[in-house]
Amino acid sequence: MTGAITADGALEQGGREAADGAPSANPVSPRVILAGALGNTLEWYDFAAYGFFATTFARNFFPTSDAFVGLISAFGIFAASFLMRPLGGIIFGHVGDRYGRRRALLLSVGLMCVSTVAIGLLPTYATLGVFAPCLLLLLRLLQGVSIGGEYTTSAIFLAEISPLRWRGFITSFSAMGATGGILLGSAVGAATASVISQEALVAWGWRVPFLLGIVLGLATLVLRQGTQETAKPAGDLREAPLVQAFLSDGANIARSIALNAMLGVGFYMLFVYLTTYMQQVDHLQSRIALQINTVSMVVLVLLCPVFAALSDVVGRKIVMVGSLAALMLASWPLFRMLDGGTEGQVLAAQVMFAVLMAAYMGPMPAVLVEMFKAQTRCSAMSVGYNLALGVAGGTVPMISVYLVSRLHDDMGPAIYMIVVAGISLIAALTLTERARRPLP
Repeated sequence: MTGAITADGALEQGGREAADGAPSANPVSPRVILAGALGNTLEWYDFAAYGFFATTFARNFFPTSDAFVGLISAFGIFAASFLMRPLGGIIFGHVGDRYGRRRALLLSVGLMCVSTVAIGLLPTYATLGVFAPCLLLLLRLLQGVSIGGEYTTSAIFLAEISPLRWRGFITSFSAMGATGGILLGSAVGAATASVISQEALVAWGWRVPFLLGIVLGLATLVLRQGTQETAKPAGDLREAPLVQAFLSDGANIARSIALNAMLGVGFYMLFVYLTTYMQQVDHLQSRIALQINTVSMVVLVLLCPVFAALSDVVGRKIVMVGSLAALMLASWPLFRMLDGGTEGQVLAAQVMFAVLMAAYMGPMPAVLVEMFKAQTRCSAMSVGYNLALGVAGGTVPMISVYLVSRLHDDMGPAIYMIVVAGISLIAALTLTERARRPLP
């Protein structure tokens, strides 16, 4: 593609909206869109790989006679890395606002690439003893810092180069990249589990997905080296960008936290924890669980941009409110299908969940970007997104394991999802529609 889609839908040179709302003279090239989205693929690929191999990490880094304790420990490190995301949001949000989006994107993907490969090379408990889980925790914390700035800055980058008419569609490639990372992690996990024995998987096979992360990391760095800045760095702000964001956009930050709560809980419940649920509750083989998850992730990846494009046409608010209402109504019957169902029932339930989550996830990046002013956009969006994902999303697997294993309630995760969807629905009803309008 050599031109940009303008506000009237034509394919021309220029026509994009710059950060201050003025038209941009440069086209939106596929290379630039890929540069904005691919970092999310790497970030979420690694987070997904860890979640999918949680039981293997429990055996290699937390040996104990109680399998529940080992699994809780592994998911505890999963949660701890999420709790670092607000710090990462503050750091990279400040860099993005004060020094430019491009610099923040380069730093975040570089840190993630190094820490991902290091996990693949990490000795286990049998070699290093207690130092092994300590090093694993440190690397996961660094990854949490990295991912705290990647998703939001890349969404802002894509929104600021987008034409008004298709801002939702183009910005959704950040969500699509993140979802693609989860899909890739699931696919690599399924392939690894399918071609080697369970013993080999525990011994060394779990390292393969992490070592492959260097390919995505280097490709993203090369693409981003050639990108241009999309907004003037706010070096003249009197206060730090985060302080100014709370002063001018405090209400929207609170609203974004409520909106992102369902994004975190729904995503990590349905596409990370459910692989464990299928094995524990439905007693499916890990290979089958990962294959089912991969199919549902394909549906999610394909439909995210479709629903984002729909929000460009009918408005963001109607799409998001409809998806949240549907999630509240459907979560209970779909978890009933998951609870002790056949392989076909489990697949059907997760695919239906994928459709509903795509309707919510697709417009979300554009909705968040459109809420905040240009000078403090990275800081405001990062802190709201990462607080919600860090607290709500990162604790989902651990809470779900507790509900199912200790309270003996297979429907506990469904109740949890319904409550959080209700909270996000209240926030969505208060949104101001900004589709096809200039960014603030």
